Amino acid sequence: MRLEDIIALLRTLPLFARVDVEALRLLAFSAVQRNLRPGDTLFRRGELADGGYLVVSGAIVLDRADDGSPSPHVFGAGTLLGQMALFAPIERPATALAREPTSVLAFSRDLMLKVLDAHPESAVILRDTLAAESRRLGERLRNLAF
Repeated sequence: MRLEDIIALLRTLPLFARVDVEALRLLAFSAVQRNLRPGDTLFRRGELADGGYLVVSGAIVLDRADDGSPSPHVFGAGTLLGQMALFAPIERPATALAREPTSVLAFSRDLMLKVLDAHPESAVILRDTLAAESRRLGERLRNLAF
């Protein structure tokens, strides 16, 4: 996949939609591509996450039970898995398995922090985007009937 194609795919994600193109170029250039066969494990529930993955092609199934049972949680191209792990160490809440031949780009937290350090204006944009997402989540939680 061409660098410009990766940048365009990143731009489709709400998290990166307003980020400076040079920051995205550095992120895209430094990402590590992984190709998975059907049934390959991308990560396991309970592992400490060190970054996120962008699904480039194929499909990833998230299995919260981690027992191999069918899961309705299938994510295809253009999905960012582990968004919060780009910024903070968290435990993976589910096991991720390739449903079909799948290609992902791995973005480590260290890489993300280097990009933010090199592009402080993009760091501000990402902070504001994450804050807005947190507010929306809080509003949805307040509206749940208990």
